[in-house]
Amino acid sequence: MSACILIVDDETRYRGLYRQVLESAGFSAREAASAEQALDIIQTESPSLVVTDVRMPGASGIELLRMTREKHPALPFLLVTAYADVRDSVSAMKLGAVDYLAKPVDLDEFVTAVRDALGIRAGGPDVTIPSEKLIGIIAQSPAMQSVLRDVYRIAGSDANVLIMGESGVGKEVVARFIHQSSPRHGKPMVAVNCAAITGTLLASEMFGHEKGAFTGAERKRHGRFREADGGTLFLDEIGDMPLELQPAFLRAIETGCIVPVGSDREIEADFRLLVATNRNLVQDVEEGRFRQDLYYRLNVIAIAIPPLRERKDDILPLARFFLSRGQAEVKRLSRVAARVLCAYQWPGNVRELANAMEHARLLCQTDVIAPEHLPPAIRNMATRVDGETGKEAVSEETVIKTLKESEIESIRRALKQTGGNRTHAARLLGITRRGLIYKLKRFRMY
Repeated sequence: MSACILIVDDETRYRGLYRQVLESAGFSAREAASAEQALDIIQTESPSLVVTDVRMPGASGIELLRMTREKHPALPFLLVTAYADVRDSVSAMKLGAVDYLAKPVDLDEFVTAVRDALGIRAGGPDVTIPSEKLIGIIAQSPAMQSVLRDVYRIAGSDANVLIMGESGVGKEVVARFIHQSSPRHGKPMVAVNCAAITGTLLASEMFGHEKGAFTGAERKRHGRFREADGGTLFLDEIGDMPLELQPAFLRAIETGCIVPVGSDREIEADFRLLVATNRNLVQDVEEGRFRQDLYYRLNVIAIAIPPLRERKDDILPLARFFLSRGQAEVKRLSRVAARVLCAYQWPGNVRELANAMEHARLLCQTDVIAPEHLPPAIRNMATRVDGETGKEAVSEETVIKTLKESEIESIRRALKQTGGNRTHAARLLGITRRGLIYKLKRFRMY
């Protein structure tokens, strides 16, 4: 019989998320919306572990821990909070809490903390993604396979998801994968690029407007929030949303209600929110360009997508996929062209690779794509390859130095992209957290 975990949180989205993650890891779970409800369940059902939020209406998580200690001194508690308060942490540990995690919770760390609290070693069955969910998705690298497993694991919840990554890495592809894997897949996924719409039009685009609300509003419009009703709303480039519009978005996310431009009537909208950015939102918050409260609302689950240069195993499968897409006669890559593609750094990521394959396919008049068919930037910037032997025309010392510099730069970028979060940065790089810490010490990057 699997261990039963009691999840205590006043917010439904967090309870649902934790429950799904725990059940996918092989545990059973019960939910309580308050400390008082949790006490009743503890008395009647004897859970193996309590995972509780700290700050809730009524009794807090720490008060729940204190009230439980007298009759159930051996019951382990794992506390989770969006407010990093050292005093709360010290109080919890003094009362016997086994761990104290800060929201947004890294899901791998969460499951590990639960296993540690129960004295269970990791190594249970991994998440298996049904093949039909992966149609059109190329992910042969360990880094991307790890991302997709995490994404599939949380797809069934209604929690907000922040998808981070450089421009062109495939953030919208991941968002569509979440939608197609969720219970909302039968309803629409509405995508909006916040950077492509001016601030004055974005409010009308999202919230809708009444007829005559402004010059040119000749008819009523529902807006994107209502178009996504029952489904998923995907906001790309969320970091480019004008600061003056962010309070209205925050209210819509918190209440599930919107007010069209030119109206004073609230309208309910049921949607799952996914957002994406290539910006460092933590830095934007610190510099006053993005609201901190909105950031916390969006960053319930953070998914970091590694750049293409950090997942070399995906380059050739993606290239072949783009060459074959919609073509009756598929061209193939020569060995030298394949090596050039793998040596290139792909600053534009998957989008640049797709464009490069379209360019090569149009220029190539034979069945085999050679380096001369590739865009000039790729031919000029890629490591020079000496004929069909594949020997690089650079010294071994230069290669080692270049690789070290490239690795240091990649680590710096990953840490900057994730606001210094080492767990997320490690996932972005396709390595373990312990491996990242080793590299930080090795390269004296502390």
